[in-house]
Amino acid sequence: MYAQERQQSILATARSRGRVEVGLLAEEFGVTVETVRRDLTSLERLGVLRRVHGGALPVERLTLEPSLEARQTQFAERKRRIGARAVEELHEGDTVLLDSGTTTLAIAHALPPDLRLTVITNSIDIAAHLASRERTELMMLGGRVRRRTGAAVGEWLTRALTDVTVDVAFVGANGFTVEHGLTTPDQAESAAKRAMATAARRLVCVSDASKAGQVHLHRFAHTEDLALVISDDSLDDDTAQDFEDVGVEVARA
Repeated sequence: MYAQERQQSILATARSRGRVEVGLLAEEFGVTVETVRRDLTSLERLGVLRRVHGGALPVERLTLEPSLEARQTQFAERKRRIGARAVEELHEGDTVLLDSGTTTLAIAHALPPDLRLTVITNSIDIAAHLASRERTELMMLGGRVRRRTGAAVGEWLTRALTDVTVDVAFVGANGFTVEHGLTTPDQAESAAKRAMATAARRLVCVSDASKAGQVHLHRFAHTEDLALVISDDSLDDDTAQDFEDVGVEVARA
């Protein structure tokens, strides 16, 4: 098989599977991993694939942002477990930032009613869920509300967080890798998440394993900014080890 034919086949495979891995491609085509890496580099230069650790993603996957309604039905049990694990990081009297998202909403649902907390959020759904809790001091971040995610974004939000310091921020991500950190497709959403990350003494990424290896257009936190990644028990060992090798704790719920 000529290199061009092999690369066309690799691209078709990436688009059908959502990602490709170097080792598996080498086995399928009967070539060395170095040959596959060169193929992936060529395809990345053409702008049709994006290299990630251990493989590549089709560029179409990097720009997709599912609606809030779609995300609420995806991996609901995994998110419930992640939310329960995240609560273990909290202590009486903590000040907590909860990013908008279905996984952070699972954290809000998992919060013990008798735990005294100050919660700051840009999520309409999270605020509505916590508004009646007597032992939760709720602070709502304002701004333009994105219909796709139900998140407040914009200058009002980023300016409000300029002089704020919280004990812990739980943020979701559309993609997380050691090389590229935490990423998301939308620029305004990225700016909001970056402001939250900057305000936190301790930054925790909460994201199900389907986001591992994905890289989106806007990075809002570097890997070295992270204290902890909480994912589900389907997160692969290699990804977990990669984060732990650079000093980031990983918990699989």
